[in-house]
Amino acid sequence: MASLQGKTLFITGASRGIGLAIALRAARDGANVAIAAKTAEPHPKLQGTIYTAAEEIRAAGGRALPLVCDIRDEAQVIAAIDQTVAEFGGIDVCVNNASAISLTNSQATDMKRYDLMMGINSRGTFMVSKYCIPHLKKSDNPHILMLSPPLDMNVKWFEHSTAYTMAKFGMSMVVLGLSGELKRAGIAVNALWPRTTIATAAVGNLLGGDAMIRCSRTPEIMGDAAHAILTKPAREFTGQFCIDDKVLYAAGVTDFEHYRVDPSAQLMSDFFVPDDDVPPPGVSVMPLPSVSAAKA
Repeated sequence: MASLQGKTLFITGASRGIGLAIALRAARDGANVAIAAKTAEPHPKLQGTIYTAAEEIRAAGGRALPLVCDIRDEAQVIAAIDQTVAEFGGIDVCVNNASAISLTNSQATDMKRYDLMMGINSRGTFMVSKYCIPHLKKSDNPHILMLSPPLDMNVKWFEHSTAYTMAKFGMSMVVLGLSGELKRAGIAVNALWPRTTIATAAVGNLLGGDAMIRCSRTPEIMGDAAHAILTKPAREFTGQFCIDDKVLYAAGVTDFEHYRVDPSAQLMSDFFVPDDDVPPPGVSVMPLPSVSAAKA
């Protein structure tokens, strides 16, 4: 794989979890990372703030710029991007990781939560990308990466959580549209999604606690897979809906055991992985129960 040394990444929601894992992998190359997230003060149920993330990024070898930014707010997004360009001289990579989740059916989804998911997932992803694009056009290998799933229009993904699925697929529709719009400009636009559940606060809090965490892989697999995508030639790899272990397998990785939280536990499939998607050799994953069963 090539390196992200000296490249500037603008990552939303990078104070913890998958966003932070992507940031830390880039930092090990010597990249510059703007951490655009809302968490400036410690949260009782969530680890990490933009400032603790910045400390970790610097310790890993990168430069960090913590930015308090609600990606639903247009002025805050513009200001955060402007600060990133002023600090690092440009933007080479935009990673849309920030996301809101509510695994609820229509009657259990209040409209405030609906608006939050649409505002962060679909609208926020579109807006952050929109305002990064003028700067990406000046980069020699520009990438936009969404943490969103393949567009698998299967009723089972919608019937238990219509609003959340619409919001996540909205992010993927931005991939579909912008990859076509920006192809001639040489800006790669791709999506990355995990095959298995990932050991994050969302999985622990919403999908079954410690038992589900043990059936998961660590966020580092997403950091490594994102790195593999973001170091590809932008003009040669765009409009792709990638699954983490398939990206790494194509890059020569054949052993995925070190990504497992608990090697004795059976891995659990994440939402939205198409039924016909074949994992790399030696990888075995249990189907994820329905949303209602997973929450029980």
